[in-house]
Amino acid sequence: MKMQIINYRPPRIAQLFVLTAALLHLATPFSQLHVYSSQVLGAILGIGGFGVMIWGWWLFKRYDTAICPTAKTDFLVTFGVYRVSRNPMYLGLVSMLLAVAIFVGTFPFYLATTAYFLVINNAFCPYEESKLSEAFGDSYISYKNKVRRWI
Repeated sequence: MKMQIINYRPPRIAQLFVLTAALLHLATPFSQLHVYSSQVLGAILGIGGFGVMIWGWWLFKRYDTAICPTAKTDFLVTFGVYRVSRNPMYLGLVSMLLAVAIFVGTFPFYLATTAYFLVINNAFCPYEESKLSEAFGDSYISYKNKVRRWI
């Protein structure tokens, strides 16, 4: 049986990337590859990313919409933070990973952020866009044409 990345929850994938980055940071010379760090900017970005993610999550919960990417979606959320981004929960997670990278400042954490973004952008987003196009037709296509995938 073929194992697809779509079958895994995005927050778990993010945790795996951060754990891998931490191990690379601690156990290899990669910790010497310092890119850029700022504790203040990292904290601001992390708090902002968490807020965006929770706002998107809360709207899904409020309207009883499935949060799991593979679950059936009964309601198309197009208001609140979804007027700015079609994927605020993913945007929030990417922002939090970037916040950790900026906070720590070493190459493995920046690599983890990039890898996570690529997985979400190239696997999850197209999968969900196809699923939503099927479920909501012209309503979703119209929304997709008005609101960008990320920001």
